[in-house]
Amino acid sequence: MSCPLQRNADGFPVLHAVPEDVQADRERLYQEGPLTRVELPGGVIAWATTHHEVSRLTLNDPRLVKSVDHWADFQNGVVTEEWPLMATIPTDGTNMLALDGEAHRRLRSLTAGPFSARRVERLRPRIERLTARYLDTLEDKAHQVQDLKSAFTFKVPMGVIGELYGIEEGEYAHLGRMYAKLFSGTTEPGEHIEIYGDLFQFFTDVVARKKANLDECDDFTADLLRTGLESEDGLSDMEVIVTLLTVVAAGHETTVNLLTNVVRALLDHPEQHERLKKGELGWEQVIEETLRFDPPNNVMMFRFATEDVEVAGQTIKKGEALLTHYGAATRDRAEFGDDVHVFDPARTKGRHISFGYGPHICPGAPLSRLEANITLPMLFERFPDLRLAVADEELQVVAALSTNSLKEFPVILRPKD
Repeated sequence: MSCPLQRNADGFPVLHAVPEDVQADRERLYQEGPLTRVELPGGVIAWATTHHEVSRLTLNDPRLVKSVDHWADFQNGVVTEEWPLMATIPTDGTNMLALDGEAHRRLRSLTAGPFSARRVERLRPRIERLTARYLDTLEDKAHQVQDLKSAFTFKVPMGVIGELYGIEEGEYAHLGRMYAKLFSGTTEPGEHIEIYGDLFQFFTDVVARKKANLDECDDFTADLLRTGLESEDGLSDMEVIVTLLTVVAAGHETTVNLLTNVVRALLDHPEQHERLKKGELGWEQVIEETLRFDPPNNVMMFRFATEDVEVAGQTIKKGEALLTHYGAATRDRAEFGDDVHVFDPARTKGRHISFGYGPHICPGAPLSRLEANITLPMLFERFPDLRLAVADEELQVVAALSTNSLKEFPVILRPKD
């Protein structure tokens, strides 16, 4: 039986990097809501929204900003650069995730083109080709236990990003390992600074290679670099480097988790899988319900109050930090109905915000959805008898407070007769 939420001396729920029971913790935090104080690793105190409507409203509140210049604990030295969760809080003024207002709109507009729904749709043939290729690599061991995450749900999104950026395939695994370390909740104090430096150097080298052959390049990286040549208000090389680093951080892991979570949900709910196979449900319904039921990110890190903000009858004081707990908000009865614990792709009540809301809504959401709508039907068409190789309760989550990811996803793709 799951234990209740641990509380600190002040009675605040304690959020650990590795929750004991992800689904149960979502419900417990929802019951704390709609707004609660929480203790984060290292004894850091922040506010958390845990209901849908208050999350949506605060994500769109201009008084709650992304810049750590407004975080009293950081400015006063209570939180330092070595705090492990600082990996999720950009401090660089060239990073759109650290900016608000006009500065944010400028970077967003300059980088939005490649991720528009129309531009993303042009990637469909590439995604289909990559998916078929990686499915082929699974065939030789189809009767054996394989880790579907490392062998497939990681590779397809990384392959898409690689083609989008113009990165060599031989670099994918190294890049993935660096990001896994960056967002791990078990890194040593200050280790994320070194990892970030390695990632920064990686993308610095990518930009240098592109600039040397810009006329021959037709990819996202080249598009970003050309903005600096076409307009005085275009992106600097530093902004391009940080944008590349940020888009992978924000988009790739989200898509990996989405693909994995959809497969897991269908295997754990065979009755819904049967409805899908019979045509009673569509893939889009299954994907959107998974985004609600088991979102790829549990927590949205962080925003800071520029003045006292009244929220749900409480006051977030100037300089305090606020996070959005997507996982808890998915349990909001007022938005989704009383059956929030049920995985129901035919659900018509409510609209999730698992890709965010407001000015900082995820720009890669159209690409992530497209990948899921292409990749998952192809996977189940090739391997209709795909099943878990272990009991669902034996699956282990990654040690990361913000992301909702599995360490491994052992499956048998084609059981022996």
